[in-house]
Amino acid sequence: MNSTSESADPSSGFPILRVLTLMTCIALAACGWYLLSHLVRGDEEVTWFAAPADCNLHEAPCSAALGEHGRVTLGIDVRGHIEALQLLPLNVHLDGIEADSAEVDFIGREMDMGLHRFPLTARSSQTFAGIGQVGICTQEVMPWRARVIIDTPQGKMGSWFDFDVTRS
Repeated sequence: MNSTSESADPSSGFPILRVLTLMTCIALAACGWYLLSHLVRGDEEVTWFAAPADCNLHEAPCSAALGEHGRVTLGIDVRGHIEALQLLPLNVHLDGIEADSAEVDFIGREMDMGLHRFPLTARSSQTFAGIGQVGICTQEVMPWRARVIIDTPQGKMGSWFDFDVTRS
């Protein structure tokens, strides 16, 4: 047997190369997942309007001005506090503006929890309703953001309302 043929086998001398190749593939897959999740959300066309920070969705509906266009109000009709995996009746009401559609996204403020988007059914051009749900998390307190996105003749507009879910 020829000693040069044994050393010419690239798989025998480079186990570190296989590990690096595997790590590179995993990193590329993670980057692809991150990019895909942001493309699927499709919120780059949305004009965002900040909401007041003092609103508490656990206690009452929250409202935000949409610039000069009007106001959006989000209500989550639950008794007590919002909990993970609880079915949440969602109500969006618009004042001074009409929309063709509305949806609510729940996103983790400090942790990527995936896409939780809930399209709402139009009751009128100013009232929308549906059911949503926030995911479960291993943290004792999970900070969430409810983003309301409306599709209007003036383009997509939205606002957000922050709340925390405490694990029971």
